[in-house]
Amino acid sequence: MYPTLYQTTLPSPVGALTLVCNAEQHLVGLWLAGQKYFYGTLSGKPLESADLPVFLQTRAWLEAYFAGRRPAASELPPLSPAGSAFRQRVWRILQAIPYGSTTTYGAIAQQIAAETGKPTMSAQAVGGAVGHNPISILIPCHRVIGADGSLTGYAGGIPLKAKLLRLEGMALPQ
Repeated sequence: MYPTLYQTTLPSPVGALTLVCNAEQHLVGLWLAGQKYFYGTLSGKPLESADLPVFLQTRAWLEAYFAGRRPAASELPPLSPAGSAFRQRVWRILQAIPYGSTTTYGAIAQQIAAETGKPTMSAQAVGGAVGHNPISILIPCHRVIGADGSLTGYAGGIPLKAKLLRLEGMALPQ
């Protein structure tokens, strides 16, 4: 039997957002309309329910974010993305990237290599974990760029990645 999941859809400046939570009221998914790997980490079909506390908290956080108010990490709803230990590690690193800042896939790979005592780590493996992030925007995978500064590898599409970075005050090459 699959765990009970609930979902709702919110309008946003970047299109419809689908939020999914588990029965414990942890956000397990936030997908952009048309995003790759939509529902990719779910096991079962969510039930519709718009007024759950985790959805109201997520809505408030997103409203502040899209208004440019830099919501604090302490205002995030409880998150519970499903993924391997490696993906969980990558997603924790993503959550530490400050608002209005970026890092590279290679820098994340170097950080993981250092933390795990390995001589190297594959930037491509990091890219796979970043691309399969099930909680877009709140786990800010849009803040990861290519080594040459290029906007690359966003499951929601490069134009949306650019829009989110500009919202955060990033100057992007034309």
